[in-house]
Amino acid sequence: MTIRDKIEGSEKSLLLPCASFSSKSKGRDKKEDLDEIRTDYMIDRDRIIHSKSFRRLKHKTQVYIKTWGDHYRTRLTHTLEVNQIAKTIGKGIGLNEDLIEAISLGHDIGHVAFAHNGEEVLNSLLPNGFRHNENSVRVLTKIEKQGKGLNLTKEVLNGILYHSGFSDSSEKAFTLEGQVVKFSDKIAYVNHDIDDSIRAGLLKEEELPVDILNYLGKTHSKRIDTLVKDCIYTSLKNINSNFFEISLSENIQFSLTNLRNFMFENIYRGEKLKVERDKAKFVLEQVFNYYLKNPHKMPEFYMHIVEEDGLYQGVADYISGMSDDYCLILFNDIYVPKTIIY
Repeated sequence: MTIRDKIEGSEKSLLLPCASFSSKSKGRDKKEDLDEIRTDYMIDRDRIIHSKSFRRLKHKTQVYIKTWGDHYRTRLTHTLEVNQIAKTIGKGIGLNEDLIEAISLGHDIGHVAFAHNGEEVLNSLLPNGFRHNENSVRVLTKIEKQGKGLNLTKEVLNGILYHSGFSDSSEKAFTLEGQVVKFSDKIAYVNHDIDDSIRAGLLKEEELPVDILNYLGKTHSKRIDTLVKDCIYTSLKNINSNFFEISLSENIQFSLTNLRNFMFENIYRGEKLKVERDKAKFVLEQVFNYYLKNPHKMPEFYMHIVEEDGLYQGVADYISGMSDDYCLILFNDIYVPKTIIY
């Protein structure tokens, strides 16, 4: 018996019957020999965390265009917070933590520079639009390892694909673990974006909706505690009633949705950051248009994508992989004069 066999055996004794067992994975596109130590989901987690695109998340914006302070979230620290919240919820319910961790670590790997502003730009420029969740799957399957991809399991890729969307009507992951990550993403970003907004002086504590704070909690930690516990207990109630779905209770979901709406109105799409958002959109659009006209200036790998999948896809893949800093460096190299001409 291998160590992997022992780990898979312990899953059967610890997890709920509706959990995703490593030994019953739907597998990978390319079949591989089993590892003697790690389960399939452990391997996926390791592959994601060692990937180049994961490391670039440390220089991609979470909310603000540029935050010089050490304590503001980046796309990487957001990912880590989602991971921890999701693992707590998953453990509380009795689900597979390794699968949850793999999905959490990879869920935003396809995000563009300059937060959702960058996504909006590419969505408007590309003939078929652009959605970061779909791009995350593309990065992991077609971009990483010079086009070979990471050959991840179907459960991980599905969870990443369906982590986005806030309404109940949006499509759900086929695993409960994937559904946990979707809720954990919302719990994390709504609350840590409030924290960052207050730190940046863009929002005051007293401006937050009092009725929502009275219901969810008046502090950052209390709100997360309320939401995590509600997700665990509500989901267990669902499962015990043979309704196999992760959810929040109706009142808590209503409060979280309203808090998110408040952030969209005042921060994400509010007037306070409009000037900076417009600057970021301008930079990204100019860089995109430059490579659209000069694709030969891109690295050779992306030229192969142009040949196989078309010009727009090749440029989109190159642009979407850039960090904020790298995109700004390219913009300066392309458009800002280097010498003064008398």
